[in-house]
Amino acid sequence: MERQLITRQGHQRLLQELDILRKVELPKNVQAIAEARAHGDLSENAEFHAAKERQAVIASKMADIESILACTEVVDPLPPPNGRVVFGARVKVYDPEADEECQFQVVGQAEGDAGCGRISLSSPIGQALIGHEEGDEVRVKTPGGIRVLEIIEILGTE
Repeated sequence: MERQLITRQGHQRLLQELDILRKVELPKNVQAIAEARAHGDLSENAEFHAAKERQAVIASKMADIESILACTEVVDPLPPPNGRVVFGARVKVYDPEADEECQFQVVGQAEGDAGCGRISLSSPIGQALIGHEEGDEVRVKTPGGIRVLEIIEILGTE
């Protein structure tokens, strides 16, 4: 597998999520399975079947996170060179079409979450912003068409 970049904060978030799954969710689920088993006939025990399905979901989430962690490389973002957007940078942009300002942090694919303002380096917006400076207008090809964003400020890296 190809190595993917991830910020230290993103790596910590994944480790915390894995820890919660292992130490909280899985034991709670094992207890739920034991309680459901105690009710007898497993063939018609909806609680047992639901708990077993939940166990499969937890195991799948854990495997996904472990897989992501195995192929990522933690990168501590450097200060933006000469005011340019780099991996890990937080950027304030203006979208003239929507007449609104947005703030993004350019992060690795494994930690991208547009709803939280974290956009993946491999996303169209992430790719368009990298290397540009304050005042630049970038054109982004999105599924909804061409989008123009003006870089208002590079807020640095965390």
